[in-house]
Amino acid sequence: MLEVHQFPCLSDNYGFLLHDPDSGETAAIDTPDGAEYLRQAEAKGWTITQIWNTHWHPDHAGGNKAIVEATGAKVIAPQEVEKLSPIDRVVGNGDSVELGEWKARVIDVSGHTNGHIAYHIAEADTAFVGDSVFALGCGRMFEGEPEQFWNSLDRIRQLPDNTQLYCAHEYTAANAKFALHADPDNTELQLYAARVEEKRAKGEPTVPTVLSRELATNPFLRADSAELRDRWGGSSPAETFAALRAAKDSF
Repeated sequence: MLEVHQFPCLSDNYGFLLHDPDSGETAAIDTPDGAEYLRQAEAKGWTITQIWNTHWHPDHAGGNKAIVEATGAKVIAPQEVEKLSPIDRVVGNGDSVELGEWKARVIDVSGHTNGHIAYHIAEADTAFVGDSVFALGCGRMFEGEPEQFWNSLDRIRQLPDNTQLYCAHEYTAANAKFALHADPDNTELQLYAARVEEKRAKGEPTVPTVLSRELATNPFLRADSAELRDRWGGSSPAETFAALRAAKDSF
């Protein structure tokens, strides 16, 4: 069975090491802090053999160089990561990557950046989504356009409901405040936000989250709902999403 080791990095990132005991291979999912990844892998007795980047931002690919120099790991990434690091294999939507016998499908989730991808391991009910979607939120639209970003979120929405979403930051408490502002009559959201507050008060992570819960509570994944269209306007889900994203940016 695949093992996911999750640990805090930098100020609010999460690091993920994905380990296949049968092959002995380990993938670093993004590299916000190369030294910390190497320390965590050593503590687990694992050697990082691959790096799977989701996008080019330094808090996601900035540790590639240190890890490659220490381990010889192969970098698998979207083309845009070349801004920061050499790539051994460029991947995009529809490609597959392997860790031992496990296969991950690459999904275009652009919008936060134009080359952003996610890795979906169907047999493990797991997706590593970077900064495309968060628990109760989504990434800022730094490079993309609203329709592009909505289509990316819709691809995430099409994954099986029980998919565990490993997003890259502990933003959930702040996201919950905006979600309650955006969708105040959502009772399931109210309960979820209360649980988030309890978890954070205890210092517990809110990541991973499960897709079914996000579909019911995350306003950015619900931009096609009548409730949010009526509240935020828009003649299409992309337009409603754009209104929500603009409101969150200034919230």
